[in-house]
Amino acid sequence: MPVSLLGATEIRRLAADLDVTPTKKLGQNFVVDANTVRKIVQAARVEASDRVVEIGPGLGSLTLAILETGASVVAVEIDHRLAARLPDTAAAHGVASDRLSVIDADALQVRDLPGEPEVLVANLPYNVSVPVLLHFLETFPFLQRGVVMVQAEVGERLAAPPGSKVYGAPSVKAAWYGPWRLAGTVSRQVFWPVPNVDSVLVGFERDATSRGDEELRRRTFAIVDAAFQQRRKMLRQALAGVFGGSAAAASDALEAAGVAPTLRGEQLSIEDFVRIAALP
Repeated sequence: MPVSLLGATEIRRLAADLDVTPTKKLGQNFVVDANTVRKIVQAARVEASDRVVEIGPGLGSLTLAILETGASVVAVEIDHRLAARLPDTAAAHGVASDRLSVIDADALQVRDLPGEPEVLVANLPYNVSVPVLLHFLETFPFLQRGVVMVQAEVGERLAAPPGSKVYGAPSVKAAWYGPWRLAGTVSRQVFWPVPNVDSVLVGFERDATSRGDEELRRRTFAIVDAAFQQRRKMLRQALAGVFGGSAAAASDALEAAGVAPTLRGEQLSIEDFVRIAALP
């Protein structure tokens, strides 16, 4: 029996059965268009041999599109009603029970994923998209690639290069793990309810070699936070607190790392920040 996908009518019926009203608090906007969820799965290059983690499966639209490829899915859902219903929805649409595992939990609290999935595919709740992404990339080194749907403004930041207007701390922190790219746009009309913001797909590939250990990552991220907290200040001023409260000490450290003290954080790449953080 082939896997069938959810349509708009069935999605609304499922929501009514579960007494689910999409809430802003949980960032719930359900995709009601089969072509859109297939587009997301294709952008992620999901194959039958893949193990996929999905964050926020909701009523199961994207979940079924992933399962349609033959891949297996670990779905992380914070809403208890949705988490409990998902296996039944999958079974009713032709999915063998051994290809879907559901974790009923807040994604930000998840520390273990069965089967070590290597692909991340998700329609992320807009209110927590960046923290959830960074948590999963930090916690699960076996995640190698993925595509997520996020608010357009967030996606542009994640994929932004140094020097662009939207380049910021999320851009640098995401780049610690590897390169990011914009992978497509998504119409507001494919959601229920229709959101008041635009959405994009963003893809990532984890670098084959790590930039450093956890201690270096933490120090790098602290320096990134300091640099962008005072975005318009030169680095010698913005990072003074990191180097003992002295702009002179910050200047010396920056020069030792090969970074001009008069630059601003938005002009530095992840490699620049790592060199600063790696100073003895």
